Amino acid sequence: DLGSICTTVPKAMHNSLWDTTTISYTGCAAQLFFFLFFIGAEFYLLTVMCYDRYVSICKPLHYGTLLGSRACAHMAAAAWASAFLYSLLHTANTFSLPLCHGNALGQFFCEIPAILKLSCSKSYLRELGFLVFSICLGLGCFVFIVFSYVQIFRAVLRIPSEQGRHKAFSTCLPHLAVVSLFLSTIMIAYLKPPSMSSPSLDLALSVLYSVVPPALNPLIYSLRNQELKAAVRRLMKGWYQQQ
Repeated sequence: DLGSICTTVPKAMHNSLWDTTTISYTGCAAQLFFFLFFIGAEFYLLTVMCYDRYVSICKPLHYGTLLGSRACAHMAAAAWASAFLYSLLHTANTFSLPLCHGNALGQFFCEIPAILKLSCSKSYLRELGFLVFSICLGLGCFVFIVFSYVQIFRAVLRIPSEQGRHKAFSTCLPHLAVVSLFLSTIMIAYLKPPSMSSPSLDLALSVLYSVVPPALNPLIYSLRNQELKAAVRRLMKGWYQQQ
């Protein structure tokens, strides 16, 4: 989350404060690479975390066997390696295209759709093929997450104790909230009808999916932290007393 925000927001803030709208070709390529890397890694890690929730609730007796330290290390390494390969392929392929429709992206950071609009080569179809592959891969992860949560909720509803159900739900809800926020903002940004497309709307949607989820995710995960909630209560209580 911190990495994806640091990839896009500082440069946008610099351009805003110094009233500039420029970024170097190398800087644009680096920004695209790291943004895809962190976003891809987050999605793969969210999928792995979903499997963790599934095993802990649906197969608790096998948790130590299925998710030992070695298995966790392998899944984390696979997530980061897949994200690295994903971002490397997209960045290399995108910046191998000849750009002949000017150099104005119309976005506050470098993203693939904005760069493809500047290309006049038919080789952009190759990048579209990569995008279709990425969408299929993302849909596979999405289907796995949905299937896992169907099994999780079925298992939770069979728990006789209300306290047990509450504990199981509290374990899953932060992760489910982060997944929903992450996927919904990306779907809104990329699956909207072409008739709705406009420079201002595209810019607003880019901010929505690239800045809002990484900024809110730490807060969502922290809601289960009892010490943090107690500190917030003390802060609010002190503020009301001052008023």
